[in-house]
Amino acid sequence: MMRTLLKRLWLIPVVLGGWELLARSLDIAYLPEPTLIVTRMYEMWFSGPYILTEEAVDNFVPSLVRVTGSWAVAVVVGVALGVALGRTAWLADVVQPLVEFARAVPPPVMLPLFLVLFTMGTQVQVATIVFGIIWPILLNSIDGARSVDRLKVETATVFGVPASLRLFRIILPSAAPKIFAGLRLSVSLALILMVISELKGSTEGIGYLLSLANSNADMPAIWAGVLVLGVLGFVLNSLFLMVERRVLAWHRDAHRIA
Repeated sequence: MMRTLLKRLWLIPVVLGGWELLARSLDIAYLPEPTLIVTRMYEMWFSGPYILTEEAVDNFVPSLVRVTGSWAVAVVVGVALGVALGRTAWLADVVQPLVEFARAVPPPVMLPLFLVLFTMGTQVQVATIVFGIIWPILLNSIDGARSVDRLKVETATVFGVPASLRLFRIILPSAAPKIFAGLRLSVSLALILMVISELKGSTEGIGYLLSLANSNADMPAIWAGVLVLGVLGFVLNSLFLMVERRVLAWHRDAHRIA
């Protein structure tokens, strides 16, 4: 385990060491040393009585709640609608043009519309994240539902298997590998849109902290925010991969046997 971890992470200290030497030699305000960034990060967010400071709790927690809640909503809606479109030809013919049009719209462009439709703050941020991340989930769910072995579904229908059992025992398991591919794409995209939605008109969150640091020209704080986002993205992606490996263990075993 330790050897595998070292093989994966050995480049990080090398890059940080090179960065430290380069920053010290150039002495540019826009490229602070990693040691300065970590020190600033500790002072702002990790020097509290229970590790996290009050500022960290007030801003990290709302961001995490928004990104996980929005992702959960997008997963439920995207998978449900995607499977329905993938298994119902006439519905796909009606809705597909709207899907192709909507997914071509950049999510940040929708912010002014969401500001009109929803209350400024959490509602706008959740709407922005959901609108941006639902498309890879939806499209991969459609593709996965369409690729289900037709013979399996027809056999189950002939033997009188209820529609609900066909859905949960045949369609969803068969479509799961492609659905999870879309879910994995949406995790990193959700983090990006979380920051974008918090940069303007927000009074809390990691994006708000970045905006505040930028207004104060506090470069170590800006880099500290970027580093926190990188670590958060790594953790979320690692957790997702753990879940994916467990859920799709049967899929990998089937490929090994084949």
